[in-house]
Amino acid sequence: MAGESWADEVDNEENGGQEQADALADQMTQKGGLTDPNTEGGGDDTPDEPDTSLKAEKLNEDSEGIERKLADDVQTPYKSAKTFKELGLKESLLEGIFNVMKFEKPSKIQAETLPMILEPPHRNLIAQAHNGSGKTTCFVLGMLSLVDPEVKQPQALCICPTRELAIQNLDRTQKMGTFCTGTTYALVVPGQNFSSGIQDQILIGTPGRMADLVRRRKISLDQIRCVVFDEADEMLARGFRDFSITLLKEIDKKREKKNLQCQKILFSATFSDEVRDFAINKIPKANHIFLKAVDLKIDLIKQYRVPVPTKEAKASVIKMIFELGDLGQTIIFVRTKDSARKLHSQLANEGHKCTSITGDMQPKERDRVIKEFIEGTTRTMIATDVLSRGFDVDNVTLVVNHDVPTERTGNPAYETYLHRVGRTGRFGRKGAAFNLVLGNTENVQLSAISKKYNIHLDDINWDNEEEILTSLEKAGLSAL
Repeated sequence: MAGESWADEVDNEENGGQEQADALADQMTQKGGLTDPNTEGGGDDTPDEPDTSLKAEKLNEDSEGIERKLADDVQTPYKSAKTFKELGLKESLLEGIFNVMKFEKPSKIQAETLPMILEPPHRNLIAQAHNGSGKTTCFVLGMLSLVDPEVKQPQALCICPTRELAIQNLDRTQKMGTFCTGTTYALVVPGQNFSSGIQDQILIGTPGRMADLVRRRKISLDQIRCVVFDEADEMLARGFRDFSITLLKEIDKKREKKNLQCQKILFSATFSDEVRDFAINKIPKANHIFLKAVDLKIDLIKQYRVPVPTKEAKASVIKMIFELGDLGQTIIFVRTKDSARKLHSQLANEGHKCTSITGDMQPKERDRVIKEFIEGTTRTMIATDVLSRGFDVDNVTLVVNHDVPTERTGNPAYETYLHRVGRTGRFGRKGAAFNLVLGNTENVQLSAISKKYNIHLDDINWDNEEEILTSLEKAGLSAL
């Protein structure tokens, strides 16, 4: 089999059955995935905004699934926070936490990282945290705590890889800062006009737009006290390493002149060599926290494998689910932009109301689609992996993986699966995920993902309406 990719190997095993698929999946997970050197990117047949899947460096691990490494100059270990009140937060922030966000106690990642972020001297933080861990609250409270509302200049930057994530992070920041009188915010993404410069204290946006406004001196770096990189792996994968390095150098230069520091907070779902190198070299003297992927609570979400005989059968399964009634909001993930367009057309032509979002859409159109879905105007969204990260809508009860998530090489995109499925079952709510699998290749990809994360997948016959209905009921979902 020399020179063959794992996908070639799978295709050579026709009708191998689940046992053979599991054996090949074992081979993939043991070897970390076999890549295809002949696969090239580009065109609509390549994944839209693919993810990478790499492991964190070895650190001290406790029984709670948290791995930590403290900065060298830390003399006294941080005490994990059992309540928000013991963090020394301003009363205005506590009001936002309890009265607006309705949080009761810190999540695991919040309990560990918030003391590190909030306690003077506000050391840098490098953290691996996954969807649903509560990481957004960590850096939002960090930014809000450091801002001086009397200073009418930018003081905190939050850099996000996509406009959707930036919009969501801004919304979360504004809600948590509801009672922070005098603090203002700006969304820094394409389409926003800042011809006269920005005086808001907290800026949240995408790296390209941030870079443009910094270069044109529309964003002053004189008072920056905190810089957050959210989903750093995805940001660096998009080619914004040089901008990030230049930004940090310029901020440090300005702060050092005043004998002051700028706190740097980096969150990343995965740690490739590029992310690791950036973190170690550009965010020095940092505390490190990692929340293991296997600690994710996607086991609360009922997950199913639905083998199908043809591509057309995938659409048939989705239509059958729709015809069972209103099950809440649904996100259907596809691999490519072309698949999104075709599926949207198929469903719309048969009277099923849905919308779609892909990476090549204009910003205003993407914003409109997202707004309609968040507000519940549309109940079903077809999306590429541009939406797999950081998009949280509480009422999403069902995720359908029309295509198994893969990297450009054809290997399974392990982390992307977690991000996709994590769009449902938020904060302990009911949720289900259907994985539509065509042929041995997709079967092996899904089996590798399930083995990596120890996910139990129940099999469903694609053309059996009763089985599909029963599976939804097992997940706690029933048609309205």
